[in-house]
Amino acid sequence: MSEHFDPDRIPSTRQRLGEVASLWPRIWRGFGHLGARGPVSGPPALVFPGFIASDRGTMELRRALAEAGFRVHPWRLGWNMGARHDLMQRLDHSLSQVDDDRPVLLVGWSLGGIFARELARLRPDRVRAVVTLGSPFSGDPRLNNVWRLYERVAGHKVDATPIPRITAKPPVPTLALWSRRDGIVAASAARGLPEESDKSVELQCNHMAFGVSARATRAAVKEITAFLDGIEQPRP
Repeated sequence: MSEHFDPDRIPSTRQRLGEVASLWPRIWRGFGHLGARGPVSGPPALVFPGFIASDRGTMELRRALAEAGFRVHPWRLGWNMGARHDLMQRLDHSLSQVDDDRPVLLVGWSLGGIFARELARLRPDRVRAVVTLGSPFSGDPRLNNVWRLYERVAGHKVDATPIPRITAKPPVPTLALWSRRDGIVAASAARGLPEESDKSVELQCNHMAFGVSARATRAAVKEITAFLDGIEQPRP
């Protein structure tokens, strides 16, 4: 008999330790140049890394987006060590580095997805859509098993961050990708409530795989392109 799925259940310590197995592919798939990837004329995309990750950690995800025809840019802000008082200015600067007049697709893995949602609130005119991958944007900020580590590294409480915690949908098309196999974030936190995104889709992968797995990143990009096609089809 299959185990009952509780979307509010915080992944166990055993599940979190299981994510360690993804550290090796995170390292070796992080090799390569850190500049923009994909066809120069492709639609622009900007990718935000997760907590305690950098542009190296999103290399495989950016490769997958580039293969799909996007012109993909790294965030160029170093390691993601949590929210800071100047976060929105830094994110805005990252967006300004995308030299393209077209609206930009924002893709954020884990904590990076929360940052992407906030940037879309700040610059909705510059954002095509937001996609989150395993991002704990909904519900209690402790619906994950790394919030204590976050508080130690970032230097503030998860419920008293330098930027307001807003769970409402940003004013742009928003897609939430999540997984019940996530060993870091509770499913309900990454899936969100129906009104908090335009669409949520479940993938079959662990948390680290959203950024480093060749299979999971391609599955994510498939959902992203389908979402964009669906919202941008001309009405009959």
